[in-house]
Amino acid sequence: MSQITETIINSLQAILSIGIQRIPGLLTGIIILFLTRYCSEIFQKITKEVTAKTIKNHSLQILADKGVYVGTWVLGVLFACVVAFPGLSLGDIVATLGVGSIAIGFAFQDIVKNFFAGIILLVEEPFRIGDEIAVSDYQGIIEDISIRTTSIRTYQGEKVLLPNASVFTDAVMVKTAYPNRRTDLGVGVDYNTPLPMAKDLLQQTICDLDGVLAQPAPEIDLVSFGDSSIDFIVRYWTMPKQKEVRRVQTLAIIKIKEVFDAADINIPYPIRTLYYYNQDKYNDYLPSQLPAGDDT
Repeated sequence: MSQITETIINSLQAILSIGIQRIPGLLTGIIILFLTRYCSEIFQKITKEVTAKTIKNHSLQILADKGVYVGTWVLGVLFACVVAFPGLSLGDIVATLGVGSIAIGFAFQDIVKNFFAGIILLVEEPFRIGDEIAVSDYQGIIEDISIRTTSIRTYQGEKVLLPNASVFTDAVMVKTAYPNRRTDLGVGVDYNTPLPMAKDLLQQTICDLDGVLAQPAPEIDLVSFGDSSIDFIVRYWTMPKQKEVRRVQTLAIIKIKEVFDAADINIPYPIRTLYYYNQDKYNDYLPSQLPAGDDT
């Protein structure tokens, strides 16, 4: 029994001795991690200053910034592992990462997928920071593209974080991709209205409106005979930002109403025609009565 106790004590002493020997390495590794955090911030700041002067593409600036940050942390963690565990070589770490890559891939597949999708978005640049987009059920202004998410600020002032993989695979409408944007405004007039006169008034009104672009030129189209009106579509172009589109549309509605009122052109309400009949003579719930003497 004393031999077993002695063996246990010797084992504990050996473990304690190894632990004491490892303490300086572990402390050094921890210090290296703290220094890595400090160095990553410094390198990130330097990268921002350098890329701001040398790279005009803002998305590539973000990509370089994030690449330096992630790379610094990877090197720092590897160096800390080598220092903390002297018997561990860089080759062993690489081999371990190779063996565990499949497990890591399954465990962090969403993170990896979003990471690479973010890199592709930054490199291909289908949209830029500050663009207005519509994706899934969200519309707003792009504020940031990070390693995992794309951040947009909705028109209601809400922040939405969309996974990069979703943004990359879903259909995205970039509303500010081109220098101008068209609005189709429906206008109905009374059936008694002289249509050429109404069209000319609409054309003149929309062309003179502040914020409507001269090129491409506005177009006025007759599109349908409605239930109570003949319907026009006023097509005009403005600057692409949503705020400007709403402003010009409000001005267009106000001005068209003023011009139509001055010209005595009615924008009709929905009209329903009612027919009255003698319910005693016509009853859908009773069999019809044939006139006397009619056997047919």
